[in-house]
Amino acid sequence: MDILRFITAGSVDDGKSTLIGRLLYDSKSIMIDQLEAIEKQTKNREDGEIDLALLTDGLRAEREQGITIDVAYKYFSTPKRKFIIADAPGHIQYTRNMVTGASNSDLAIILIDARHGVVEQTRRHSIITSLLNIPHTVVAINKMDLVDYSHDVYNNILIDYAAVAKSLGLKDVIYIPISALNGDNIVDKSSHMDWYEGECLLNILEEVPLSEDINLTDARFPVQYVIRPQTEALHDYRGYAGRIVSGIYQKGDAVTIQPSGLTTTISAIEVGGAEVEEAFAPQSAILHLTDDVDVSRGDLITLTDNQPSVSNELEVLLCWMDAKPLIAGNKYQLQLNSRLVRAVVKEILYKVNVNSLEQEEAPEKVQLNDIVKAVIKTASPIPFDSYRRLRVNGGAILIDETSHVTVGACMIQ
Repeated sequence: MDILRFITAGSVDDGKSTLIGRLLYDSKSIMIDQLEAIEKQTKNREDGEIDLALLTDGLRAEREQGITIDVAYKYFSTPKRKFIIADAPGHIQYTRNMVTGASNSDLAIILIDARHGVVEQTRRHSIITSLLNIPHTVVAINKMDLVDYSHDVYNNILIDYAAVAKSLGLKDVIYIPISALNGDNIVDKSSHMDWYEGECLLNILEEVPLSEDINLTDARFPVQYVIRPQTEALHDYRGYAGRIVSGIYQKGDAVTIQPSGLTTTISAIEVGGAEVEEAFAPQSAILHLTDDVDVSRGDLITLTDNQPSVSNELEVLLCWMDAKPLIAGNKYQLQLNSRLVRAVVKEILYKVNVNSLEQEEAPEKVQLNDIVKAVIKTASPIPFDSYRRLRVNGGAILIDETSHVTVGACMIQ
């Protein structure tokens, strides 16, 4: 059974947590003890309804403010698919949280309040969705019950957002009118909106194709571990273990080890403890090579006729995630898949306005939640692809050398 990872994003109080709570509640993915707990917490509400937002708003301080601050992850499944949900905060000062939640997402749900339409935060979340190259977008126009389920209101918002989506080049955009509070078009089709001919939200999430998003053309295998048992029975065994992040590998393929550039061929492939003729993304595998070449953790095994770029100077879009400002010349560790190298931020080229995508003058200090274009120089060469072309080999993180905290998310250009 495959897994759909998706993120919900929208303006403050657009109903993100309520939407997720409704998905969990109506799909019967809530434990009895969880349900009893939130029923107790909302027993004094005048309408007698339970507050579904409490299923994701885990911190008391957040609940007291009535907002979601951190990224809340929830898990549920249906007979068709498993799901991992990231509930991202709506505030501009938590841009880093949305980037964190969206970095591995297959789909983004952009919530729009039907009363307010497309607002500044809608555009900002859509810009981040575009920058992170998320393959699928669902535009959920929420609180339709507060506009009398008006078809005209829905159509006007659809027209407004379609212009935003076109300008950003968003992929596979699906529109759906919903009421998360009342459950309209969440798990079951709504009787209040006969004019809507599309699927309910859960059906969309169950049916969105994921296999098409896996790149089977550009073979990339980051080495996680070199297996050398050195036992009497396995005296000559040498295998390179990892997960194929993209592409297909077959026994006999000519391969190149990057960044060294050494070439050899695949002599055997193991998947699940058995020898196979081929393996493909996103399988975990062990590759055996014909020649005794030098291969270490962090190296990238690629097909010889399909190579990534290799350089020790990278241009990146960088989302800064640390309270301590970034200054050009600061040194960090950069990690791309399993490769970890020392790096220095050589230059800040410009700042990206996350509300308009306009380029602004490079700041002297990059502050928390800023997104900038920067040049990073690494101590040794890095094999990489552009983030827009191949996300799995174009996204990196910066790590503070002292605290070992992740301080920046990089999208290699």
